[in-house]
Amino acid sequence: MARKLFCELCPFTYKLSVWKGITIRKIRDLPKRKSFARLKFEELLPEVIYEHSSLIRRTLGNVDKNLQENKATNLAVSAPLVNKIVIKPGETFSFWTLVGNTTKKKGYKEGLTIEKNATSSGIGGGMCQFTNLIHWMVLHSPLTITEHHHHDGFDLFPDFNRKVPFGTGTSIMYNYLDYRFKNETDAVFQIIVYVNDTHLVGELRCERNFDFKYHIAVEDEHFVEENGEVFRKGKVYRKKIDKKTGNVLESHLIRENHAKVMYDTSELEIKR
Repeated sequence: MARKLFCELCPFTYKLSVWKGITIRKIRDLPKRKSFARLKFEELLPEVIYEHSSLIRRTLGNVDKNLQENKATNLAVSAPLVNKIVIKPGETFSFWTLVGNTTKKKGYKEGLTIEKNATSSGIGGGMCQFTNLIHWMVLHSPLTITEHHHHDGFDLFPDFNRKVPFGTGTSIMYNYLDYRFKNETDAVFQIIVYVNDTHLVGELRCERNFDFKYHIAVEDEHFVEENGEVFRKGKVYRKKIDKKTGNVLESHLIRENHAKVMYDTSELEIKR
């Protein structure tokens, strides 16, 4: 039997470990605080680099529907904190710097979370969908991702109208697991994000356009059986494409998936 980690001994040691992680991150961020993006422009920047929307109330196995409703509330509370933020050249976008801790006092409710590679719940649950949206837009831009965590070692839910490749999600935890990107270009960018009745809607805008675009796609995706267990495999590529010619200027492997499937696999086509 594997020895338990300190944070797994009891609820107190877990809270202590969380407090330690938060405190260490705050101390490490002190020298960087002036470089974080905090300014908002009420006027929208003219060029839309990429836009995307994600369904809030999704079919996720047997997840409690109340958690989905609460997630909608949580996204509605947090979206205005990020909406219209601008990221100037040299600045870093930090999700938790803008949103802060998701507490009940601020209006957050108990929503869906992922803990120890399984579904759970907690106050402020659902923020991963927020950073998933931002990450997907940033992948379609020349912005540089500087901090990205994920929980894609496990495939927790069967595909249901999937719009983006598996393996391009995010995992966050206030505040020591953040989502961050840096603007290393010479142009100003802006994030627009809001919630409507059904979707979380986002736009990545810029003061000017570019003569190239990005395309993200998964290749060679399949399910395979290994030692009696089923895994999802595939390679996710990010391709830079010349807008005029359609030629691929660059192609990078950004993720190679090897995720254990945690749901019923009876209807999957599995390579054995």
